[in-house]
Amino acid sequence: MLFYWFLKFVAIGPVVKLVFRPRAEGREHVPAGGAAILASNHISAADWIFMPLSLRRRVTFLAKREYFTGTGLKGALQRAFFTGAGQVPIDRSSASAAEDAIRTGIEMLRQGRVLGIYPEGTRSPDGRLFRGKVGVARMALETGVPVIPVAMTYTPRRMPFGRRLVRVHVRFGEPLDFSRYEGLAGDRFVERSVTDEIMYEIMTLSGQEYVDVYGATVKKSMEATGASASDVVGRLQPPAGEAGDRAPRSLAG
Repeated sequence: MLFYWFLKFVAIGPVVKLVFRPRAEGREHVPAGGAAILASNHISAADWIFMPLSLRRRVTFLAKREYFTGTGLKGALQRAFFTGAGQVPIDRSSASAAEDAIRTGIEMLRQGRVLGIYPEGTRSPDGRLFRGKVGVARMALETGVPVIPVAMTYTPRRMPFGRRLVRVHVRFGEPLDFSRYEGLAGDRFVERSVTDEIMYEIMTLSGQEYVDVYGATVKKSMEATGASASDVVGRLQPPAGEAGDRAPRSLAG
């Protein structure tokens, strides 16, 4: 716990803020106490650094187990860093592992924590917003906690002597309340509707183009075929008319 605050306010936070000057908008939407889900788009490996720096509260993330299983000195340092930075290891290798990850997230929320989640399940392969997985809906429905949509955007900015950095903007949207679906956790149609509503709000905040395909599916195809993300999406995305019917909507149900 102390290591988290040391990283945030002493070791990493001040340097990151000085160099990148991240700007936050809508922080008042994150509750000062009690559990909440921060559901964010995921376009950079640094997302998990900039979002927590924007808030006073500690944010816990569910991170892939490989970050915690390294060997030797490097593995020990990496494990200590991610543990101290508020990340909880999860196994993402199978359906049963995914269920375990959801149960871990639910337990974190029942402890009153703020849980950071990337509904896409992976970083965007090309900067667009990809289909959300329903785990975020299951957590929200089983715990009744609010879901705050979050958008991370990175804008290039010129520096002296031709150097380039990015300007980081973190937008927190208004909390989403899904109490109207109380008791319906596990209903796949309800969970899909809730997830699509969350993705719609993220899309609105970020301004990203939405793609009705899972980002992980696109990445696997890219690795297997060597094709670009655009080519893979062109093959996998539903036809224009059907895609329009399946795009996330502002009202679930």
